[in-house]
Amino acid sequence: MGLPRLKLALSAAAIYLVCGALASNATEIGTTTGKACPLGACSAGISFSYLGEVVIPTGHQEAGVEFGGISGLDYDPRTGRYLALSDDRAERGPVRVYELEVDVDAKGLHEVSVLKHIPLRNESEQTFEVQSADPEAIRIAPDGIYWTSEGGGKSNLPPSVRVSSRDGGHLRVFDLPEGFAASADGSSGIRDNLAFEALAVLPSGDVLVALEASLQQDGPKPGLMQGSLARMIQYDAQSGRPRAQYIYPISPIPEASVEGEKSMTGLSEMIALEDGWALTVERSFAEGVGNTIKLFMIDLAGATNASKVLAFTKSKDRIVPIRKTEVLDLNGMGLQPDNIEAMAVGRARDGTEILLLAADNNFSKTQKTQFLAFKIIRAAH
Repeated sequence: MGLPRLKLALSAAAIYLVCGALASNATEIGTTTGKACPLGACSAGISFSYLGEVVIPTGHQEAGVEFGGISGLDYDPRTGRYLALSDDRAERGPVRVYELEVDVDAKGLHEVSVLKHIPLRNESEQTFEVQSADPEAIRIAPDGIYWTSEGGGKSNLPPSVRVSSRDGGHLRVFDLPEGFAASADGSSGIRDNLAFEALAVLPSGDVLVALEASLQQDGPKPGLMQGSLARMIQYDAQSGRPRAQYIYPISPIPEASVEGEKSMTGLSEMIALEDGWALTVERSFAEGVGNTIKLFMIDLAGATNASKVLAFTKSKDRIVPIRKTEVLDLNGMGLQPDNIEAMAVGRARDGTEILLLAADNNFSKTQKTQFLAFKIIRAAH
C-alpha cells in the first residue's frame, strides 16, 4: 500500500485516503502473521492480517487547532467511531481528544476522517493550563473516558489517571500509590517522559495503567544489554484505589544507533482483550535506524502482587513478573512504522474485528500521524 493523499472536500472533516500510487512499503493487503499458541495456550491463538495504512500529514488543522501528537486511541462501540488523545500539553490548543471516523473493512483501510476535537477540563472545570497535564493514553468505559497524564520527573508533575465525561468534564482522579511521585533528588519515583504511558480496562472493569520504563528505585531504564522492570498498577475503577502492582519486563533496546547516540525502547501502549489476555506495544527508536515496533500478548495470572515492594533493587523477595510473548513484529512484516504509541481494538461495519495502531508525530515535519490497520483472527474454540 502507499501513502495517503488528501481528498479535497467541502466538508469541515479532514478525510485522508490510502493511495496505491505512492508506495511506502512492500507489504500487501492480506499479509498475515501471528502466534498459534501464545504463552502455551492454543485457545489464545491470534493472527493479524494487514489492511493498510493512512497518513495525516503534520500541520493539518482541525477547527483552527493543529492535529497531531496522537498518543492514545480507543474504539467507541456506541458510535462506531474512535477517540484519539493528543499529547499536546496545551501548547498548540486545549488538552483534547479527537473524534475520528475510520472507514475500514475486511478488504482494507480506506480513509480516516477527523471530525472534531473535545477539550478536556480540570477539577475546576476549566481547560488545563500549559504544561499542567501530559496526556498519553485513553480508554472508553461505560461511566466515562479514562485517560492518563504521564507526569514529569523534572517538572515534579505527578502522573495520574483521570476520568472525564464524554463532553470533557472532570469526574475524578485515581489515587497515586507511594513511590511513584518523583523525589526532589531524583532518587525515586518516575523517570522524566517514561511514566504513565499505557492504559487498559480489564474484563472485570478494573483499570490497568503501566509505566513506560522502571521507577528510579526499581533499576535501570532499558539499554542494549538489559531490559527494564516497569510497574503496572491495577485499580478498582469505581473507588480509584489501587488493588495490586505487577512487574512488566521490558525487552532490551533491539537496535543500536548508527548516527549519534540516541536509542531507546519502552512500553508505549496496551489493551485488554475480551478473553482475559492483553496486548502490549513495545516501541523502540535508534538514530539512523528508525523505529522498531513489536506487539506482545501478556498474562497477569500468576504474577506477584508487588504493591508492598518499595524498591525492586533492594528486595530479596521472590517476585514473578507478568508473562509475555511476541505476537506481531511490524518491521518483520515489511512495514515501516513511525512512532507507534496508540492502539485500539474495534469493529468494522461488516463485523470484522480490527486492530488499529496510530503513531505520535510529535508535531514534527520529519514524522507523520500514521494509522495501520489489521484484521484480528482468533483461534477457533
